[in-house]
Amino acid sequence: MSENSNAIAVLTSGGDAPGMNAAVRAVVRAAINRNLQVYGVKRGYNGLLNGDVVEMNLRSVSDIINHGGTVLYTARSEEYNTPEGVKKAADYCRSLGVKGVVVIGGDGSFRGARDLSGAGIPCVGIPGTIDNDVACSEYTIGFDTAMNTVLEMVDKIRDTAQSHDRCSVVEVMGRRCGDIALQTGIACGATAILVPEKPHDLDTMVVDKIIATQATGKKHFIVIVAEGVGGSAEIAKYIEDKTGIETRATVLGHVQRGGSPTLRDRVVATAMGHHAVELLVNNIGNRVVALQQGNVVDLDITEALNMKRVFDDNLYNIAMDVSI
Repeated sequence: MSENSNAIAVLTSGGDAPGMNAAVRAVVRAAINRNLQVYGVKRGYNGLLNGDVVEMNLRSVSDIINHGGTVLYTARSEEYNTPEGVKKAADYCRSLGVKGVVVIGGDGSFRGARDLSGAGIPCVGIPGTIDNDVACSEYTIGFDTAMNTVLEMVDKIRDTAQSHDRCSVVEVMGRRCGDIALQTGIACGATAILVPEKPHDLDTMVVDKIIATQATGKKHFIVIVAEGVGGSAEIAKYIEDKTGIETRATVLGHVQRGGSPTLRDRVVATAMGHHAVELLVNNIGNRVVALQQGNVVDLDITEALNMKRVFDDNLYNIAMDVSI
């Protein structure tokens, strides 16, 4: 950063994710340790448009690392998604002496960061979303916590499914990404896993598998359905009609976004937040921090946004082999 640059800002945008607070904490403390002022922008980009900003100190982020959600709150902003909105936000940053912004969120948040960088305010994005759907990063903050929440919920559902010899169809989040469904399906021993990345036929992939497994003596079944596939209630009815097994659908919903972040989410968020500050201190903006091959790296925002997410076909094939 230049000699006259004495402040950075941090905001969270889009859907909340466990571990966002850990990232905010790392940004604030790494910046203060480098003698920078830090402003916390509340409610995403709206805060830059409405002046909803607070100066943060070391104690502002005490005892937040173990909390889910985001202490800065989050929101989506239609006004910001206009050239006038971006200019207004950039002008406000300049009025505060803010020469760089750390943006924690997903692809939509990164597009906003790219626009703000184009308006002269260097930004660094940190991937924070439970969906694990940021193509440039093999891992996003919140993913591990969300999966552990799903696993806990499915274990409870299994208790009642087993008691009644039922089939339970559980729909998990992830938007158009099937990573939560795939990994939790493996971890809970699901009989079938449906993800949007793979075509599925209910007869061969679910009904026939349940009937074949039933013949081996199993009496209760778990089917995991990704949000991008949807229709869990209809799938449950189809299974019951075809097999005669009492079947119930459960949509887990936003419970997956809450809760105390796991160790992995806290550590990854801290490392990413620290890296983001290092970039801004060295006059490097328009970047996205990512985890690749276990290492924290950074990429150009436009390059990152143009990358295509790669589904783990090998892990999917493993799941298909063992779910019998």
